[in-house]
Amino acid sequence: MNSFLRIGIAGLGTVGSATAKIIQEQADMLSHRCGKQIEITAVTARDKSKNRKIDLSGVKWLDRPMDLATDPNIDVVVEMIGGEDGVALELVRASLENGKHVVTANKAMLAHHGAELFALASENDKILAFEAAVAGGIPIIKAVREGLSANHFSAIYGILNGTCNYILTEMWQNGLDFETALQQAQDAGYAEADPSFDIDGVDASHKLALLTALAFTGDPDFDKLETEGLRSITALDIDYATELGYRIKLLGITQNTEHGVIQTVSPCMIPETASLASVEGSLNAVFVDGDQVGTTMYVGAGAGGSETGSAVVADIIDIARGHRWQHKPYVETTTYAPKEARTGKFYLRLMVNDVSGVMADVTAILRDHNVSLKSILQYGHSVEESVPLVLTTHETKECGIRDAIISLRKLDSVLTEPCLLRIELLD
Repeated sequence: MNSFLRIGIAGLGTVGSATAKIIQEQADMLSHRCGKQIEITAVTARDKSKNRKIDLSGVKWLDRPMDLATDPNIDVVVEMIGGEDGVALELVRASLENGKHVVTANKAMLAHHGAELFALASENDKILAFEAAVAGGIPIIKAVREGLSANHFSAIYGILNGTCNYILTEMWQNGLDFETALQQAQDAGYAEADPSFDIDGVDASHKLALLTALAFTGDPDFDKLETEGLRSITALDIDYATELGYRIKLLGITQNTEHGVIQTVSPCMIPETASLASVEGSLNAVFVDGDQVGTTMYVGAGAGGSETGSAVVADIIDIARGHRWQHKPYVETTTYAPKEARTGKFYLRLMVNDVSGVMADVTAILRDHNVSLKSILQYGHSVEESVPLVLTTHETKECGIRDAIISLRKLDSVLTEPCLLRIELLD
């Protein structure tokens, strides 16, 4: 039996470098825990001259990532290049086809191409491991796939993007507007120069697609996911949420209903007493509802080099130990619920002209779309002749209130894009 597990790393950015550092600095402990010496055999990255504060002496440097897939001295390819397709996708395909295990943190690639890649891994009797692709250092993939495998799942939900959680925390704690909080997140290194993937909910949706596959459908299907980001949230909405006894969080929610699976990423209002409401800053948190164990909660760092590198190395250790698992999880259903079946309670904020008759026009449109109101908040006159009108609803069909918003936009008295948030009554 080979006493070494030989690793090739493609990409030496924040996570790739942290992974290499963990393997080098924790070598004795890792060997003791998995029964093999984990050895970095080869690496590849864009810039060979960059100082990454890791010792690469004695490690083969390859100019082409694809060379890792055919190197006979590599057992496991660690893909840290990133991106939905391109070189990363080609490398993972070629590595599996050439009889190598693959470890990746690439949630975008798996969300869009996971069905193909998992099938390819099974066909070649190899492991495609991706603990680091969801929630960084939180071992949520292992929890769902292994620790909770005695359960049928009804729902998985939580905070899946630390950048958005940081922004919303700053808006709530320090009264910042969205743009200022975003700039602060960028200055702190939580948000990229182009933050679109984070603040538009795409990053969280990639992760949720993988959780849906594990819990319900077997294969990720990003196109069946509804995604909304934070751009419509203002300081006013944070204040009104507080007044109503809620906090605003960007939540990923996947649930198995009588109509099929619903998977959504969107900003939601949750009770200020809910466990998720207290998860602040850049932390992630995931809740899993199982029929045997009830609800379990997982909280921790959702990003960061060493945190995500920890998850990458955990997958490598599993491979070294010879752990195997079904790439195709038990399929609860392959049916997705139609949008028409979705119901919920909602918060709606409009900026309207401060003139008589506006309330009557708004409530008439909501009535015509069978939207039942629970509360209305409206405040005094404004020197700018514009005031916020805030409404909350009873349980209603989501398609009804979204159709109502189309009509509300046409009113001359509605001055800006309406803000619609789901109200999720979580514990």
